[in-house]
Amino acid sequence: MATLYTQQSNNVFKTYLLMSTFLVMVIAISYGVSWYMGNPIILYIGAALALFTSVGSYWFSDKIVLKMTGAKQIEKKQAPDLYNLVENLSITAGLPMPRVFVVEDSAPNAFATGRDPEHAVVAVTSGLLAILDRNELEGVLAHELAHVGNRDMLVMTVAVVLAGFVAIVADVLTRSLLFGGGGDRNRSPVFLILGIVGIILAPIAAKMIQLAVSRKREYLADATGALLTRYPEGLASALEKISQSHQPMKRASHATAHLFISDPFKAETSGVRKKLAGLFQTHPPAQDRINKLRNMGVDV
Repeated sequence: MATLYTQQSNNVFKTYLLMSTFLVMVIAISYGVSWYMGNPIILYIGAALALFTSVGSYWFSDKIVLKMTGAKQIEKKQAPDLYNLVENLSITAGLPMPRVFVVEDSAPNAFATGRDPEHAVVAVTSGLLAILDRNELEGVLAHELAHVGNRDMLVMTVAVVLAGFVAIVADVLTRSLLFGGGGDRNRSPVFLILGIVGIILAPIAAKMIQLAVSRKREYLADATGALLTRYPEGLASALEKISQSHQPMKRASHATAHLFISDPFKAETSGVRKKLAGLFQTHPPAQDRINKLRNMGVDV
């Protein structure tokens, strides 16, 4: 059975595994293209960029996420009720007070980021503040602080940078293979085909790694947040209101979608399209989460 401590250890392990997989993936693709093109500089550049991005994703991913979402830091005097809720929940959870950010967006949503509890960030949209009452907002904030305590945000945030960078590398190397010229034409075309296939599959693999940051983390964060407030109905009601809004976020990005408490795209699909979309969804169905919160006896 998952506990706070096993979850923390698992997420630290997942982060290192994610970074290692990324390094191997980019270096392997760079080596293949380098070998085919007969240009070792491609390998050196690919390896250097992979190493720099992997390390940088750990130290600077939170800043990248905040920039991508347009979040702005607030002080206590700007939103005393919001700030006080975060402060009180942090004390209850035994966590350092995170920095508080607001995203000016009418779509209701929230996220947490940062490499550890000492560098944590909790952000909410202006739309969330507009539709939730105090108990509901407390439930959402407790959910985000649960991600902080469980160290979910470490692997979730690192995945943002690495998955995005793999897609960029794949695109650059594809262009190098197809239009770069200079390759040894005596080399087997089979290798070229395999290289192109590998480059095409790399972004898909990166997405699968991103989704491997299990959806179960949301159920665990829901349960942990509900235990923190001792009022599961607050978060359940908040999720109900959030799920009823079909307005996508203005700066929604597939790279950061898994960070939010709810899917920021809010795409309405049905039938086969809904089933196919479900394969790539970063969040479990809202109604499942609500039902589990309203029946805390169900395992999460």
